Amino acid sequence: VLTGDDGDALVSERDSARVLELRSDGTTRQVGTIDGVSHGGEGGLLGLALHDDDLFVYSTADDGNRIQRYELTGDTGSWGLGEATTIIDGLPKNSFHDGGRIAFGPDDMLYASVGDAGASTDAQDEDSLAGKILRLTPDGDVPADNPINGSPVWSLGHRNVQGMGWSSDGTMFASEFGENTHDELNVIEPGSNYGWPEVEGTGGEDQGFVDPVQQWSTDEASPSGLAVVDDTVFVANLRGEVLRAVPADEPGTATEYFAGDFGRIRTVLEGPSDTLWFVTNNTDGRGTPSSGDDRIVSVPFTRT
Repeated sequence: VLTGDDGDALVSERDSARVLELRSDGTTRQVGTIDGVSHGGEGGLLGLALHDDDLFVYSTADDGNRIQRYELTGDTGSWGLGEATTIIDGLPKNSFHDGGRIAFGPDDMLYASVGDAGASTDAQDEDSLAGKILRLTPDGDVPADNPINGSPVWSLGHRNVQGMGWSSDGTMFASEFGENTHDELNVIEPGSNYGWPEVEGTGGEDQGFVDPVQQWSTDEASPSGLAVVDDTVFVANLRGEVLRAVPADEPGTATEYFAGDFGRIRTVLEGPSDTLWFVTNNTDGRGTPSSGDDRIVSVPFTRT
């Protein structure tokens, strides 16, 4: 996550549980280590989000996944972590399908993706937080206008959401790993059911599920992080080794960039000074590392 307009950023390391400060000159320093992180498989230190000078952290602990809030101390070049406040804990965890993305929406609420943790049928259970997108206040309370009274569940029927973002009109987009057939890009509506595990990809409308606005075969996609910049939805792809650009007003279309140039791409975000940043993910045993991997790549972005 960027800490401002100067090109400095905070970066999470999944297995070491370190939060690093990346300076605009390319140097890094350690901000702190998240206590109690239990890494293994796809679990560990996962998503980061900034809000009102606090750092929100999604990580895996022994008793489940959790979201914590840390006060950021210091300033650029000297950031540190204050005391942790738990926002929500005991979220379903496994060595795979941990979700782990967090983001603040235009409504100033905290959204979090929780994977099905390998128990696919739980994604259809409103009383389980597995296979869901959650919506909470920054203090961890359940907003009064959530679709299920008293529940943090915002949408259900998800396998493993990996990216979330909003266009200028407030439309929420989410990228999601499929199993063996189709990966998905969805428009998220409160209280809606996206079909997993009953349906993978399109074809669920007759059963009351919401179809994705775009789908890809799993070997050409594995859509991971997502960023919406100037109403273009940029989707990072792991197995597909490509960055896709989807117009928010025509979400069934896409343009591909950098196909095969950088290997597996884990996430994407808007960088400083009209750039896009994306992170490669080639050193986890699933990719073919190149010199310098894994790395953050900055490319020019032309605004229209």
